Amino acid sequence: MSDTSYTLPRVWQWEAGNGGKFAGTNRPTAGATHDRKLSVGKHRFQLYSLATPNGVKATIMFEELLALGHDAEYDAWLIDIGEGDQFGSGFVEANPNSKIPALVDHGQDSPQRVFESGAILLYLAEQFDALLPKAPAARTETLSWLFWQMGSAPFVGGGFGHFFAYAPEALKYPIDRYTMETKRLLDVLNQRLAETRYLNGDAYSIADIANWAWFGQLALGRVYDATEFLQTHEYQHVMRWARDIAERPEVKRGCMVNRSFGESHEQLLERHDASDFEHRTQDKIG
Repeated sequence: MSDTSYTLPRVWQWEAGNGGKFAGTNRPTAGATHDRKLSVGKHRFQLYSLATPNGVKATIMFEELLALGHDAEYDAWLIDIGEGDQFGSGFVEANPNSKIPALVDHGQDSPQRVFESGAILLYLAEQFDALLPKAPAARTETLSWLFWQMGSAPFVGGGFGHFFAYAPEALKYPIDRYTMETKRLLDVLNQRLAETRYLNGDAYSIADIANWAWFGQLALGRVYDATEFLQTHEYQHVMRWARDIAERPEVKRGCMVNRSFGESHEQLLERHDASDFEHRTQDKIG
C-alpha cells in the first residue's frame, strides 16, 4: 500500500530535523561553520579522515605503499563527522565539499590539496608509480573500475545504506529501489570476478582498494550489517575476492586508522608512525 501522507510542495523547504541519524550535521549549504585550523604533523602527507568506506581507501593505500618500500609516511588526523569537524574552516579549505577523506601533500612547491577518495588513490598511485599498471589496456581497465566504484557509491551509501540503516523509519519504496540497485552492482562485480582474480586482471590495484572498501566490506558484513538481507553469500566470486583482500596485513592496518568505533584494539584514532599500531590503539591508551 502506498504512503499518501506526503504532499509534494511547490518549493522545498529545509527542516533541520529531517535527516535521520545525521540530522545534526547535514544541511543544504556549503562552506565553513566555524574556525578551526587543521593540525599538521612531521610527514609530507597529511590525511584528514575517518574510517568509513571512503576513508579507508586512503589509509589502505598508504599502508600498501609503505609495504612496497615507498617513502609514503603520513600523519592521519581524525575528523569526527558526527561532531561537524568537516565544517571547520581548515577542513573546508582542504575540501570545499566537506567530505572525508582530504589529503594535503606538503612535498610540492606549495601545499597541494587532494579531495575525493578516488582522486587521492589516483594521485598517490601516480606519485609513486604503484598499484596502477603502465600498460595502456590494463591501466584503462583499472581506471574504468575505479570510476565505476565512484559512480556506484552513492547508490550503495546514500541510497541503500541510508534507507536501510539510518532513515528515521523504514520505507518500502526507497529500500526496494536501492536494494535492487545494490544487488545489481554486486552482480556486475561477481561476473567480472568470475573471470579474473582482481578487477583489472591478475594485478591488485587501486581499483580493488576502492571497490573493496565498499562492496568487499558490505559482502563481509562490515557495513550496514546487511549480509542476510542482501544474501551476499550468493555472490561467490565477490566473497572470494573480499576475503582475500581482507587478509592483507596492509588492509587490516588501513582499516584501523582513524577508526573511532568497534573493538578498542582496532581503533587507532590518529596515526603518525608505524609503531602506533602496536602502542597507540584505544585498548592501550584508553
